[in-house]
Amino acid sequence: GSGGFRKRKHDNFPHGQRREEKENVNPSSALMTSFKSFQLELDTRHDKYERLVKLSRDITIESKRTIFLLHRFTSAPNGEEILNESEVKLDAVRRKIKQVAQELIGEDMYQFHRAISPGLQEYVEAVSFQYFIKTRSLISVEEINKQLIFTAEDREETTNMTSNSHDKQPHTWSLKVTPVDYLLGVADLTGELMRLCISSVGNGDIDTPFELSQFLRQIYDGFTFIGNTGPYEVSKKLYTLKQSLAKVENACYTLKVRGSEIPKHMLADVFSTKTELIDQEEGL
Repeated sequence: GSGGFRKRKHDNFPHGQRREEKENVNPSSALMTSFKSFQLELDTRHDKYERLVKLSRDITIESKRTIFLLHRFTSAPNGEEILNESEVKLDAVRRKIKQVAQELIGEDMYQFHRAISPGLQEYVEAVSFQYFIKTRSLISVEEINKQLIFTAEDREETTNMTSNSHDKQPHTWSLKVTPVDYLLGVADLTGELMRLCISSVGNGDIDTPFELSQFLRQIYDGFTFIGNTGPYEVSKKLYTLKQSLAKVENACYTLKVRGSEIPKHMLADVFSTKTELIDQEEGL
């Protein structure tokens, strides 16, 4: 009441007595044993989380390199070589995802989802981009998950896993891409398709922009059905998707109205100028 601070209970005990109490703690007691086990469990989980973050970073980097390679498809003299090389790179990415699946054996994937989600989104973007170049359609999440079922190919991997010696069946690991990661990867795909449209116009390809416009419109219509009912990340990327669609539609408009007037080697410059004007008007 006089404005002074209240003493804590342990302040009434001398420091020497408190130090003596700490020294008298039995390290082999049930309480200390429980806390040591908790410490070991938390350290193990933290180390696994950090390993998954590093693997996800490697998956992201290799997937980006695959996307950069696929952008050369329109200008390369032999597109099959680009597709074959991209398949080799994606196989290397899947080997990284296999390590992620091995790390998550016996674990709840959603406890480590934030660690692996960026890599999975980038992988979905790379796979769907390659699939679109091949088939002009969108790959399904079921087809992606079929590619993420792995088996042990050598004895070393088999002996490292804890199993019974009489079990002769091959070990399998699988990692499923969640619907949210799939949607976010498809949303990022639209930006790559917009860049593909620019490069196609620069190479004199008149048909590809119209195909991309129709395809992006279908994707945009699908995302609008989700609306605000989906995750926050999905609704946030809807604006970027709309911008990509507007740029592709503007390219189609330019080709349709002024395509016969402008030489093919100047179409890309005209389209790039109009794209910059759209960005300035919308404050990007």
